[in-house]
Amino acid sequence: MANLKEIRNRIASVSSTMQITSAMKMVSAAKLKKAQDAITAMRPYANKLTELIQNLSGSLDGQGQNPYTEQRVEEKILIIALTSNRGLCGAFNSNIIKETLRLAKEDYGGKTVKVMGIGKKGADILSKTLPIKSRHDAIYDDLNFGKTAEVALEAMDAFSEAQYDKVLLVYNRFKNAATQIVTTEQFLPIVAEEDTVKQSSADYIYEPSQSAIIDELLPKSLKMQLFKAVRDSFASEHGARMTAMHKATDNATELRDQLKLTYNKARQAAITNEILEIVGGAEALNN
Repeated sequence: MANLKEIRNRIASVSSTMQITSAMKMVSAAKLKKAQDAITAMRPYANKLTELIQNLSGSLDGQGQNPYTEQRVEEKILIIALTSNRGLCGAFNSNIIKETLRLAKEDYGGKTVKVMGIGKKGADILSKTLPIKSRHDAIYDDLNFGKTAEVALEAMDAFSEAQYDKVLLVYNRFKNAATQIVTTEQFLPIVAEEDTVKQSSADYIYEPSQSAIIDELLPKSLKMQLFKAVRDSFASEHGARMTAMHKATDNATELRDQLKLTYNKARQAAITNEILEIVGGAEALNN
């Protein structure tokens, strides 16, 4: 019966775990809906603003260079790694950590690479391998444009002061609840895409001037680019956690069913042994 008691305890433990994972799945599903709506509504504006800035900066034609478009020899690299503050979300955090380490070792091996961590999980692990410039764990506590703009401004000031020659964003881009795409974007310097440069031949009238418009819009565009990446990462986190908790609940259900079957078999065997002992004792008395 000790074996039966052990199985009963395991069934109770698995059932309790299943309730927790199921509750976490429902919480993430509720948060995912809000985060998904936010990033879906924001993407068209952010993408169009970035396209406009690239269009304008790609057609300056010697009218002066903005400090955020200055091309320098890439010796000092800053990687802004976006992860989460909590775990239990599958490979969400590990994928960003692996990509950041790959960039530091392969793409920029031999160069000075530092990390700006947004999210506790990534900063904790990356700090063991790479130097951390700063970390911003509290940004998800009350996610808003103001907090993200402060982080973007820190990276922008560091680049304009020539502390870094290139700034990259590494984050999970949200596709759907089951799919998050690890994305690496160049944050600074701003470089116009070739297709954008070709399309910039349209004759615009600028007021007050093209360079003045760029000087005004470019910082806003960079802040918006980081905010979009944070929003993408936030939605991806809840999608990954919902998927992970869904799989965990299914696995716990399957394990519980197997344990119940094992328990019933063991109980049946114990009852059969008791009946055989009673029958054997009765026959011995009769003889």
